[in-house]
Amino acid sequence: MAGMSQTADRIEILISAEEIAARIAQLADEIAASEPVDLLVVPILMGGFVFAADLIRALHAAGLNPEIDVLMLSSYRGGKSSSGHIEVLRDINSAAAGRDVLLVDDILDSGRTLSHAKTLIESRGARGVATCVLLDKPVTRAVAIAPDFTGFVCPNTFVVGYGMDLDHRFRELPFIGRIMQDSG
Repeated sequence: MAGMSQTADRIEILISAEEIAARIAQLADEIAASEPVDLLVVPILMGGFVFAADLIRALHAAGLNPEIDVLMLSSYRGGKSSSGHIEVLRDINSAAAGRDVLLVDDILDSGRTLSHAKTLIESRGARGVATCVLLDKPVTRAVAIAPDFTGFVCPNTFVVGYGMDLDHRFRELPFIGRIMQDSG
């Protein structure tokens, strides 16, 4: 295929597009069943945007009509592991006070980013702050946090696709996979 990198041919699919779509519909039903009040959905960018877009449509199908805003945080800066320092690159504009807020992120590993976002939104008087992650990676967390809603448990490997990247590449893949290492 023209324009496809050779690396894309060496990606092992861990979770298919069909599995993701089915789980997102279930997550939306679980979130709707929690009966959120004046729901504000806040995807954490960049990695969470693909998951959040599909989840927001599924929330609509489940009978919810949330307001959407985005929060852009960074702790990676081009690497494969968190730097430990969280930067707010773009803050939300919507009022959180008195509302239920759902933070949506792609992957929970160290916990720093999600914990930082949750603390930030709680400090603004939210009625409740729930977290929803597509992937929960079973690693020792740098901070104590567990997601309220989880799509899948992720193997302890670096993953790409479905919004997750390696140096801003592979976000467009409709599945979640890992890049296979050359054996030669």
